[in-house]
Amino acid sequence: MSVRVGILGGTGGMGRLFARVFQEAGWEVSVRGRTAVEPLATFLARQDVVVVSVPIEATVEVIARVAPHLRPDQLLCDLTSLKVAPVAEMSRSPAPAVGLHPMFGPGVASLVGQTIVVTPATATEAECAPLLDLLRRAGARLTFSTPERHDRMMAVVQGLTHSLTLVMAETMRRLGCDLDEVLSFTSPVYRIELGIAGRLLAQDPGLYREMLRANPHVLPVLAACSGALDDLRDAVAAPGPGPFTRYFEENAAAFAEYAPVATAETDRLIRCLVEP
Repeated sequence: MSVRVGILGGTGGMGRLFARVFQEAGWEVSVRGRTAVEPLATFLARQDVVVVSVPIEATVEVIARVAPHLRPDQLLCDLTSLKVAPVAEMSRSPAPAVGLHPMFGPGVASLVGQTIVVTPATATEAECAPLLDLLRRAGARLTFSTPERHDRMMAVVQGLTHSLTLVMAETMRRLGCDLDEVLSFTSPVYRIELGIAGRLLAQDPGLYREMLRANPHVLPVLAACSGALDDLRDAVAAPGPGPFTRYFEENAAAFAEYAPVATAETDRLIRCLVEP
């Protein structure tokens, strides 16, 4: 018997991607958008798995509307990039619940090699198994976390990295840099960094606004980042090699085990850019 999965959030973005993944696995997929005619309770009643895939700012509200209609023999999950509040709201449902955070955008060709963070809520391992097994068979790498640990990590993985990318773009804009001229001076490795900025800025600002503003751990991370930039400026301005060398070597020690892996991975990316 096919698993019936209902996706709340329409056919755009991540909902569309996961609808395809479920369909390729043989699951029966129904998608409900904002203009749906069918009553919500009726839509939910015929599902085995219910997936909430809506913008960050709407997630808790949608879960609150959905959760009371569910049964203990169903499974509730969400695809939001923050986890504490959504998981807490899902935990109120009679249905067992689990949080999912795909660490990629909806434009990926498949889940092969992609990371999905799993934050178990009230669902047991057995209740989650069909869904998680499907994701593994589709090629995803699953990382398990508590909601609290997830949100703290996202303040670094997403909050810090996206903020630094925006700061680089803003700095170049303030300096009046001509992007075409800058690109003519770059080697492949610098082109990758500029490419990340261009990729981010081609997307919806609302996604990044909520990703940064809705996570309470982001502002302390940005405060630490500001202090680190101040220290770097002082090290660059200081006479003699000592301050900058200390700054660099302390960070090199922290990255010592990862540095060889990072070099190998970025070498592969560079080869992809330069080889026909």
